[in-house]
Amino acid sequence: MTIAPQNVKADKHAPNRRVIRPTSMSADRDFSLVLGGPIFQLLRRWHLTDDTLGLVHQRIIVFSLFCWLPLLLLSALESKALGGTVAVPFLLDLEVHVRFLVAIPLLIAAELVVHRRLRFVVKQFLERNLIPENAMTRFDAAVASVFRLRNSVLAEVLLMAFVYIVGILIIFRHYVVLETATWYATPSGTGSKLSFAGMWYGYVSLPIFQFLLCRWYFRIFIWARFLWQVSRIDLSLLPTHPDRVGGLGFLSGTVYAFVPLLLAHGALLAGLLGDRIFHLGATLPSFMIEALFLVVFLMCVVLGPHLVFSPQLAHAKRMGLREYGTLAERYVRDFDAKWLRGGAPADERLIGSGDIQSLADMGNSFEVVRTMRIVPFSNEAILQLAVVTVAPVAPLLLTMMSSEEILKKLLGILF
Repeated sequence: MTIAPQNVKADKHAPNRRVIRPTSMSADRDFSLVLGGPIFQLLRRWHLTDDTLGLVHQRIIVFSLFCWLPLLLLSALESKALGGTVAVPFLLDLEVHVRFLVAIPLLIAAELVVHRRLRFVVKQFLERNLIPENAMTRFDAAVASVFRLRNSVLAEVLLMAFVYIVGILIIFRHYVVLETATWYATPSGTGSKLSFAGMWYGYVSLPIFQFLLCRWYFRIFIWARFLWQVSRIDLSLLPTHPDRVGGLGFLSGTVYAFVPLLLAHGALLAGLLGDRIFHLGATLPSFMIEALFLVVFLMCVVLGPHLVFSPQLAHAKRMGLREYGTLAERYVRDFDAKWLRGGAPADERLIGSGDIQSLADMGNSFEVVRTMRIVPFSNEAILQLAVVTVAPVAPLLLTMMSSEEILKKLLGILF
C-alpha cells in the first residue's frame, strides 16, 4: 500500500511561497449530476432555474400545478371531481394527489440537495491525496464521462421514448389503472376507457412525472458508474485514518443526499396503498412484501454503488493489520525487554516516561485498523434511510386501529 505524493505547484504570484493544490483538470470544477442536459437548458431559458439550481420554489409550483390543476378542472367539468357516478372521484384519489403534490416537489427539491451534497466529491478525492499522480488522467476521464452523460441529448430523448412506450402503454394501462370506475377511466369489455381528464392524466401529467423519476434513476446510474471507474484506480488508502474507511469517510455523507428521493418513493407507496385500502377494501398487512421489497430495492440503489470500494478497503485493512501488527510486535517486545526484563537504565523512572504514552498510541492505532469498515457507510445510515423510506406509510397504520388504540399501546410501551 502506497501513499500518493502530493502534487505541488508554485504560485507565480507568490514566488517565495509554495502552494499545495491538486493538478488534476477536474480540481477547479464542481461535480454535479444535475447541472446539465437539454431540459435544464430549457428551464434556464424559461427563467425557472439559474446556474446554481435556484428558483426551486417556482419550478415546484409550475410543474405541480401543470400536472394537477388541469385534472381538477377537467374532472369537475365531467362531474367526477367529488361524487358522481364513479367509485373513485378525483378529490378522493389519494394516489394522484400524492404523486403530483408531494412526489414531484420532492423530486425537484432533490436536485438542489444532491447538487449541494455532491459538488465537492471530486475535490475531496484530490485534497485527501487518494488519487495517485500517475492516475490523474484516468480520474479526469471519469469526471468528464459524468459530464458527457449528464449533458446527453440522446439520453433524455430515450428516456422520453421509454416513458411513453413502456410507462404509459404498458405499465399505466395494465398495472396502474384501478379495476373500478374512476375519474380518469371506466372499465369496459375492450379495456379501460379514458375520460378527458384521464387523457391529460395519461398523456401529459403522468409522463412528466415518470420522466422526472426515470431521470433520477439515470442520474444514479451515472453516479454508480463514476464510483466504479474511480474504484478501478489503485487508491492511496490509509488504514489508520480516523474515519475508519481509509480516508473515504466523506462518501458516507453522500448517501443522505438522496433522502428526498427516498421520501418521494415512500410517499408514492403510501398513495398507492391508500387508494387500494380506502376504495378497494384492501388491508395494510397484505402489502408488507411489497413495502419490504421497495425498501430493499432503494437501499441497493442508494447504497449499492458504494460497495465498489469494498475490495480495496478489505485489502487495505488486511495490509494494515499485517504491517501495524508487525510494528506493534517490535515495539512491545522492546518495551517488555526494557521495563520488565531489567533493560531500563537505573536512573530512568517509569513514571513520566513517554514509553507508556507511546504504547497507548500504538494500541489506539492498531484498534483503528482492526475496526476499519470495508464499506464506506455505517449500519446507522442503513437504518436511518430505511426509516425515511417507510415513514410516509406510517399514517396508514390508522387503518388497522384507531388513534386511541395506538396511543394506548405507545403509553404501554413507554410506561
